[in-house]
Amino acid sequence: MVKVEQQLWAYRKYLMSILFPVVLLPLPILVPSKEAKCAYAIILMALLWCTETLPLAVTAFLPLILFPMMGIMDAEDVCIEYLKDTNILFIGGLLMAIAVEHWNLHKRIALGVLLTIGVRPALLILGFMIVTAFLSMWISNTATTAMMVPIAHAVLEQLHKSPEEDMEMGNINNSFELQEPDNTITNKEPSKQYEKDSNPIPPPVPLDYQQKEREHLKFSQGMSLCVCYAASIGGIATLTGTTPNLVLQGQINSLFPDNPSVVNFASWFGFAFPTMIILLLLSWLWLQLLFLGFNFRKNFSCGGIAKQQEKAAYRVIQDEQKKLGPMTFAETAVTFLFILLVVLWFTREPGFFPGWGNMLFANKDGESIVSDGTVAFFIGILLFIIPSSLPDWSQQQETQGKFKAPPALLNWDIVNKKMPWNIVFLLGGGFALAKGSEKSGLSQWLGAKLTPLQSIPSPAIAFILCLLVATFTECTSNVATTTLFLPILSSMAQAICLNPLYVMLPCTMSASLAFMLPVATPPNAIVFSFGQLKVFDMAKAGFLLNIIGVLTITLAINTWAYSIFHLDQFPSWAESNNTSCNGQFNTSFSP
Repeated sequence: MVKVEQQLWAYRKYLMSILFPVVLLPLPILVPSKEAKCAYAIILMALLWCTETLPLAVTAFLPLILFPMMGIMDAEDVCIEYLKDTNILFIGGLLMAIAVEHWNLHKRIALGVLLTIGVRPALLILGFMIVTAFLSMWISNTATTAMMVPIAHAVLEQLHKSPEEDMEMGNINNSFELQEPDNTITNKEPSKQYEKDSNPIPPPVPLDYQQKEREHLKFSQGMSLCVCYAASIGGIATLTGTTPNLVLQGQINSLFPDNPSVVNFASWFGFAFPTMIILLLLSWLWLQLLFLGFNFRKNFSCGGIAKQQEKAAYRVIQDEQKKLGPMTFAETAVTFLFILLVVLWFTREPGFFPGWGNMLFANKDGESIVSDGTVAFFIGILLFIIPSSLPDWSQQQETQGKFKAPPALLNWDIVNKKMPWNIVFLLGGGFALAKGSEKSGLSQWLGAKLTPLQSIPSPAIAFILCLLVATFTECTSNVATTTLFLPILSSMAQAICLNPLYVMLPCTMSASLAFMLPVATPPNAIVFSFGQLKVFDMAKAGFLLNIIGVLTITLAINTWAYSIFHLDQFPSWAESNNTSCNGQFNTSFSP
């Protein structure tokens, strides 16, 4: 007989999808104002996102239903929010990322860097972190982790087992085989010896061997964690590296339409890239201390047998690189387009000098009318036009009397298969929520309630909010976290005459600090699925790393971010919704 609790648990998602709207219904009924109705929609979506009762993208469509029916926004206005310039930038950036993955260019880059850095324990961890972080700046964190983890385990296998070690350990491998789960004895002669002995106990494993096994396990754990952590850290460096960064850009443009493209690829990179470098190095030091110990001499230079193991691991990387063969025309073309895309992004409207967008495609105010999304789609469309190989008429094979042309660098079947369309809709739902909060007056109401925070020093506000977001994102999607928090943070900043970017930038970055739990982010889940790690191991390493991350981000927002975003003053573009700060300068947090 199935227990009632088991039945309820099995049907929990169906029950929650009905209970949440019903339980929250008194709010818009008892307080029949637009603010309360919008709050009902936001709280309902927050609950559905946090519990994942419905798929995240499905929940994101609720504003299409709730806002028109509650009189908050017209349906046409809500629909416009679902495909803004930020969504275009996201899709265009992913077109390039998919092309890089499709032609294995990311693997060639990874193996090349690893061969350059070497395979000594500490440097190996650093090498994997650098490669993973760099790739995560441009392609999906999940795809990067899925590619790097098998390479890491192959290298670890060679570092652990080598002919020299087998000869040194003698017949230890036999006793190790006896501990296999299937209890199968592969070497029959030792088995006969045990039958003749009066005491059929296998010889004890030497303490030195046990110590090496423990060290290898810790090294394996450190290597696994370094990959997933570097994937999350690397994504914060570029605007397209991870979705919360794009949520921030979209929210800024939606909430403050008069802003002069203050968050673009170049400005974000100037702020986030140094932060990423510092956090990556600190993470490397922390993982090295936690899993390799304080013996730096051993970590950077080992004994003779270890050198043989390193050579074997080095050969594994070399063999993987040889399998890729020489660089093809397709890889060269994708590399050229990738570099061209990055250069165009950086030079479009850098801010500290006139970009090509200001000079060639400017509006009456001298601002570029070409966006980062325009550039991304220009390069993305070229991927569908340029062939993947040069025509070779001498070796061209005829097919049914016709010459067969080479395929393009990218085709729609590949894009349709690899494009995360759910994130596009999730972004749109977040922009619709932000616009609904503004139109209903909920943002202004929240801002008025948060005015007492003006007495708290601004750095303390930023630090506390970063901790809150970093904690919240451990058990909720980072996209949902930023979508829910950013409109509230912008209202709070306006209410206390604080530059909205001062709290929105660090909190967006903190949403990527999901280091403690396997379910916090897909890279963590991929690494955890390979075994060797327990939840406690990830939580122990990730807890301090979260603190380190928040401190690093707080340092960044209070130092070099000032000159990039002019955080020492309340911007004029933020005065449209709150005129009480007109002409005021916030000097309470000047460096």
